[in-house]
Order: sequence, then C-alpha cells, then structure tokens
Amino acid sequence: MTEQLTFDHDGNVLEMFDALVKESELYEQPSSVDPNAPDIVRDAWRKAKQDKIKEFKKKQALPYDEKLERQAKIAWSYYERLQEMKLGAHVSVGGLDSITLYIWLLSIGIDVPAISVTGIEDVSIQRVHKALGITKVAPYKSKIQVLREFGFPVISKKIAGRIDMLQNATTENATVRHAIITGECGKQGHFAKNSRMQLPKKWLTRFGGWDPDEGQPYKHPDFKVSKDCCYWVKEKPCDDWAREHNSKPYLGLMAVEGGQREEALVDHGCNYFGESTIRSCPFAIFLRDDVLHLAQEMDTWYHEHTDIFERKFHEQPYGHYPDGRPKQYEPIDSIIPLIYGEIKRHEDGTRYTTKAQRTGCSMCGFGIHLEKRPHRFDRLRQSNPKEWEFLMYRCCTDSNGQLYGWGKVLDYIGVGWEDIPPEQITLADWMEAMDE
Repeated sequence: MTEQLTFDHDGNVLEMFDALVKESELYEQPSSVDPNAPDIVRDAWRKAKQDKIKEFKKKQALPYDEKLERQAKIAWSYYERLQEMKLGAHVSVGGLDSITLYIWLLSIGIDVPAISVTGIEDVSIQRVHKALGITKVAPYKSKIQVLREFGFPVISKKIAGRIDMLQNATTENATVRHAIITGECGKQGHFAKNSRMQLPKKWLTRFGGWDPDEGQPYKHPDFKVSKDCCYWVKEKPCDDWAREHNSKPYLGLMAVEGGQREEALVDHGCNYFGESTIRSCPFAIFLRDDVLHLAQEMDTWYHEHTDIFERKFHEQPYGHYPDGRPKQYEPIDSIIPLIYGEIKRHEDGTRYTTKAQRTGCSMCGFGIHLEKRPHRFDRLRQSNPKEWEFLMYRCCTDSNGQLYGWGKVLDYIGVGWEDIPPEQITLADWMEAMDE
C-alpha cells in the first residue's frame, strides 16, 4: 500500500495516506502540482490556474441570451459525442435547477429520458416530477433504513465521514484516526502538524470521544453519524440505472454553488469525458438569477407544450391504472414546486425564491447548522407535519429501547427545531398546499 502526503497549491497539507482515505471516501483530489517541482513549474501551474478562473468568470458574466445560445451548443455537442460513442444520455433530476434543465433540453430539441429517486424529495417536487413524466428510480435503502443502519447525515459529508471513521475504529485506520483527532500526520505524513485532516475544534469536542486510542477528554453522542445516505438512497441506484441503460448524465450543477463543484467545473468545463466519469453540466456558467429566469421561461414553455408531457406521463407505469387503462393527465399550475414559493426580484433586479432556496432529501442534515430559521426541518414541519413528527421524535430506537429522532441530533449540535420560528408560511399558502 502506497502512502503519501498531498498538498494544495498553497503548500497546505491535504488528505493523507491515499489508499486508506480513498477507501473511506474522504479523499479530496487536489488540482495541484507536485510541491517538490521546480519553482518555474509551480509558477507556470499557478498562472495557468488563474487564467482558467478568469476565463470562466468571463463566461459567467456573459449576457443571459448569449449564455443560453452558447450552452445550447455545448449541450448538443455532448449529445452528439455520446451518439458517436454509441452511448445514450439522460437527465438526473431532483430540485428546481434540474427540473428546469430537463425542460430546457426538450425545448432545444434534446429529448432524452429523465430519472429521479423522486421519493426522497419534498411532496411538491414529487408532483412536478410526475407531471413531467420522469422515470422513478427506487432507492436501495429507505431513508429510515439508512438512519438506523448507518447513522445521521449531519454537518457535512466530509466531517461525517471522519466521524464515521472514529466510530468504526480498526487497526488499519489507526493512523488516519490519529490525524483526525490531533492533526499530526506522523512519520508517514512527514511529521506534518495541524493538518487539515483534523476535525474542527467545535466538532472535535463533541465527536472526538469515539476514538478508543487517543485518550482525549472529548465527548461523543449515543447516536451514529454517517456520510453514506446519498450512496444508498440516490447515487448507487442512479449510477446502476445509467450503467444498465448505457447512458451518461446531464446534471444541473453550477459553479456558483462553490466548493468542490466549482473547482471541478472550472477545471474540467461543462462537458467532461474522463476515464471513469462522463457528464455534461450545461448550467455550469449560470448564476442563480439565470436559472430562475430560465425557470420562468420554461414554465411558460411547459404550458404551451403540455401534450409532450402528457405523452411522457402515459409512458410511465404511474400513468396507468393496474388494469392498464390510462389515467387522466392533469397539468400542474407551475413547474416551480411549492416548496420554493414564488420567484420574485430583489431591489437590484436579481431573482430569488420566496421560500426554499435549495432543496434535497427531507432527512438530510448536511449544512443544517449554517442555516437561519426557518431552516429545512422547519419547512418540512409546514409541508409535511406527519413526516416531521416521525423524523424528529421516533424514527430510531436507542439501546434502551427508547424512541428518538433528528430532534436529539439537532439538540446535540446546537440547532433549534422544536419551537416555531417567527417567520412561518401564510394561512393562504398552507391552505393551497393542503388543497393539492
């Protein structure tokens, strides 16, 4: 097993001990250069990186109509390349961004299947999926199975993965666990100190006590934490569908979302044909305002072409009764799910949604500690009180046979949830949701 230390372009220690970290899916692939390379090589790499970022920002600053024209060509070039490779294409659909992407691709003549693990989405998103005729993909494990078998997805996927490693200590991962607790990489990590492998102090004090070897005065909860929810509920089912259908995805990702997504899109562009990954992200250069603008236009396009979606609805099993008779197709009022509210404008003219800004699986807690209230679980309480009550109080059972849920987890990390925050949806909004 080869073990080595990797660095970012500023010389900071990144994820260490490649084999162990890759196995635990904690590895961050840095877009970097060998730190031991000559200065002239490192300087050239940094300049190329800066030039690439500047070029990407220029594309992000293009006028809306120019972006649409440019990205339509990129979407078509991906489709045509896949045909040359004798591969199919599909759209991976979740929330508003990818809903918009799917309809936009249809509007420019790219008619490919859309798939979704729709059951994990908010009920208002599920309604839109059904009206668009999206293919349902079944999760390999239910949301509750994941919570009970693996643990709660909380803080972030990276942090949860490290906590999961502390919870599941082995002799093989002892070196990495030591780095997670202390930041010390030891001999195998060139004796680096204060590495980025260490848990942030806020979470170290709350979760570091899981490790049996370190003897530190840290605490740990009596519930499990895991990063594996997405894998079982969404990622593997969709990947397997794509493999079975010899198909590659269009994704609704944007660089403006930041983080690893931004770095990957800047480095690899909208269309990427790699050794193990092939994907297209036509919205890569879009700003949030661009997507919301396009969503409004695609809402109009949907209502002008409901015959297309009626046909797609009847191509799906849910478009028929058990005896084979077709169900009546009922167009939706808007492709913008109720969970997002309305699209309105700020004083500077940029668009925003009046309720949720982003959505995901209703049981996901990644990033919840960063949200202002009403946060995602507050909104779940409004849209689906029964699911909220179950997830908060009784979705799991502890070693003493006592029921508990997300409420216990949120209390432990210091996130409010049980009280009703001041900003709630209006009675009219509530009644509208109940009527559907």
